[in-house]
Amino acid sequence: MIEGVKTKKLRVIPDERGYLMEMLRPDWEEYDKFGQVYITAVYPGVVKGWHYHKIQTDHFICVQGMAKVVLYDSREGSPTHGEINEFFIGSLNPMLVKIPPGVMHGFKGISEEVALIVNVPTEMYNYQQPDEYRLPAHTDQIPYDWARKDG
Repeated sequence: MIEGVKTKKLRVIPDERGYLMEMLRPDWEEYDKFGQVYITAVYPGVVKGWHYHKIQTDHFICVQGMAKVVLYDSREGSPTHGEINEFFIGSLNPMLVKIPPGVMHGFKGISEEVALIVNVPTEMYNYQQPDEYRLPAHTDQIPYDWARKDG
């Protein structure tokens, strides 16, 4: 696991009315602080990536469909520099993925329906000076191929 990345299997509590799933609580070790909450959608087969933050920590939860979340540790001096992590999260695997600053990340919609990811970052989005640094989704700077791995 990349240094600083944490995951937590989320518990779905169903009853005859529906279900409830806690996504992030301040008494969990994965919680740092609250900045804002937003939802992002990714269409089937589409890749959104790569980017990282210098200050912000992200907390991803896929609440509809399935997404492949991929992390790459580009941090110089990190004990896990160069390491890749893949997480398959969503309705079939409810999970929180905590992504620390400096870790490149992106995701791909892997279900037949739109995948919806809720993010609870530690910082508010700064419209004048965004804490967001990007690379193209398909770049030779990151040793990762977004293609489906059949076998």
